[in-house]
Amino acid sequence: MALPINLDDLISGRLVEWERLEFKAGWNPLAVLQSICAFANDINNWGGGYILLGIEEKNGRPVLPAQGLSKSSLDTIQKELIERCHQLRPNYFPIIELAEIGTATILVIWVPGGEVRPYKAPANLNKNNKEFYYYIRRGSITKKASDSEERDLLNMSAHIPFDDQVNQRAEITDIKLPLVKAHLASVGSYLLEQSESLQFADLCRKMNIVSGPDEYLKPKNIGLLLFNDNPTQFFQCAQIELVIFEDEVGDSFTEKNFKGPIQQQLQDILLYFKNHIIVERVRKIEGSAEAERFYNYPYQAIEEAVVNTVYHRSYQDDSPIEIRIFSDRIEMVSYPGPLPPLNKEKLHSGRVVARKYRNRRIGDFLKELHLTEGKGTGIPKIKKSMESNGSPAPIFDTDDDLSYFLTILPAHLEFKQAKALGQVRGQVTGQVTGQVTGQVDELILLFCRRPKKRREIMSEIGLSNRYENFTRYTKALINNGYLSPTILDKPRSQNQQYKTTALGNEFISKNTGKSFSDDNLSLEL
Repeated sequence: MALPINLDDLISGRLVEWERLEFKAGWNPLAVLQSICAFANDINNWGGGYILLGIEEKNGRPVLPAQGLSKSSLDTIQKELIERCHQLRPNYFPIIELAEIGTATILVIWVPGGEVRPYKAPANLNKNNKEFYYYIRRGSITKKASDSEERDLLNMSAHIPFDDQVNQRAEITDIKLPLVKAHLASVGSYLLEQSESLQFADLCRKMNIVSGPDEYLKPKNIGLLLFNDNPTQFFQCAQIELVIFEDEVGDSFTEKNFKGPIQQQLQDILLYFKNHIIVERVRKIEGSAEAERFYNYPYQAIEEAVVNTVYHRSYQDDSPIEIRIFSDRIEMVSYPGPLPPLNKEKLHSGRVVARKYRNRRIGDFLKELHLTEGKGTGIPKIKKSMESNGSPAPIFDTDDDLSYFLTILPAHLEFKQAKALGQVRGQVTGQVTGQVTGQVDELILLFCRRPKKRREIMSEIGLSNRYENFTRYTKALINNGYLSPTILDKPRSQNQQYKTTALGNEFISKNTGKSFSDDNLSLEL
């Protein structure tokens, strides 16, 4: 099959949303024509859709194994399909390819979003028909557009998503064949096999990354973003800026920029996070063979957040993606903000329902690379991943003008504690002064939000499990009611009360809602 997508992944719905797939057991010219019209209108900027002839549909899903089309009818169907597309207003011609599924032959009709939408299709195929209507997709249904939907289509008529626009400043030679082949290989497209015999222009046409007549064939922006070694020569800020701060003031930092094809930027920065930023901790659970594993930042949350910034940013904007790593959080900013109807209020409330997309083609390519699923799943996945890791909830923000989109991933609380410990460990282990520092107090209280053994507490602050160490660093907290044994031991005598209490099994932070403070910190328990 000579389409730039894996056929098995297409039919299974793994790469393309079911709403963008239509299965038909046989050839129905009117229904097919109206569906082509609907996909070409692409009212939600999803990127068009696919019609697969020769596969029966049941409840919006394919019935497999496919029955296929009669081989004797294939030439007739293709010829009539091209003739019928002349009846669309304006004319629109999809990309048509034959494919084999097992022993069955099917016809795949790829309908990218049109460049001169909106389109109309005939109400019937009568010779004298004068009724033409706008058709759109709602869910998995092709329907005639309502009055309000017609207005939406007409308002979109002058707007083609930027990534699908022709770039007049570039030439087809700016699209690099090795990058194209590498992509086809990574997604398992049969088009790779034909790339050796196809003219380069024909290969680019099949991938829909160029447009125009033969004498003035120009690349689309999507072709330059993915298949040029240096897209910043065409889109100045098509890069990711990463800054790692050593302090909150910003005096000390490390900076790294990620450039190149945007899919390569994604893969490089995600690998950087894996190798240099993400840290795992393992906590043994007493009485259990299993251990508790958690990370300063869960990888899936980082992956979804970074992919979202690349997918949903505007490449017309003169600001790069900014990722800032602080000691206790990661901040990611892209410009501009989300598209309506998503706004600040809905973002804060968690009611994230994406209906329209800024970059319909970028989304398709990222889905083929299994980097995103689309359909507004990014934010819910980030939330779920952070929760599963035991991390604080992520923060998503924009302003009233939707001029930016901010994602904040807080570090796991125990890594924040470790950071505080690292700042004072030298003092604590090098010289025991008998005076409890505020940072160690905070560390102990946060660590004991759940019951902890005495030896666990000592291990957490980097000291041996000696009674003298324990009393030195917990006596003030216990006497003031901030740390308490879970079970109070009965003292042998009044003057032994503290010692026998301190030798109990577990300790937990108390006085929830009260403030613990000294010169070094202010902590709400």
